[in-house]
Amino acid sequence: MAYGGVATADYEADLAAGAVPMPSVAGNSASAAAAAAARRNIEDTLDEPVLETVLRDLRSIRDKLKMVLLPNPNKSVLRDWDLWGPLLLCLTLSIRLSITAPSSQASTVFTTIFVIIWCGSIVVTYNSKFLGGKLSVFQSVCVLGYCIFPLVLASIASLFLPSIILRAIFVAAAIGWSIVASLGFLSDVNLGNRRALAVYPMCLFYFVIGWMILISKSLFG
Repeated sequence: MAYGGVATADYEADLAAGAVPMPSVAGNSASAAAAAAARRNIEDTLDEPVLETVLRDLRSIRDKLKMVLLPNPNKSVLRDWDLWGPLLLCLTLSIRLSITAPSSQASTVFTTIFVIIWCGSIVVTYNSKFLGGKLSVFQSVCVLGYCIFPLVLASIASLFLPSIILRAIFVAAAIGWSIVASLGFLSDVNLGNRRALAVYPMCLFYFVIGWMILISKSLFG
């Protein structure tokens, strides 16, 4: 009993002197606060009206399209990825090209464009991943899908341009714009000296879409 009493007295003396470290709860408190904030954000999102959710998604799509049009992209798009924007752009381009296609081929053109965009972006994504890219599949598909926006604009412009030369200029500029925008978003992907192997399929992807736009008909011939 005396030994135990001495040990207890020594421990209490060390504790009073600060020699015994106390377990810190600061990290646990911070983690708990972050988790609580995340839960509150999820609950706020679930409780918000449907119209507010739609408007929030549309604002996000608008901001991403602005980043595609401007040559200084924000890398936060890689964290806040979505597929609504690429889906809307894909539908717009498919409908635009099917409008001027022969009536017997309209559905085929629509399906072909849809398949080229989605399957092509997935192939380009997995090619970069096999080469050592660190982006997730959805992040890469999001970037590639949003970067067809200049091509969508070129397809709408070519609807009113009967001259093949003018259409070729618009399409070539759109292809270059899409490639530059994609490279800007993906500039921090670590590919080392294999970067060209990842860029080539991306260029081919946008070139095929541009070629489909170029050979489509306009409203005036």
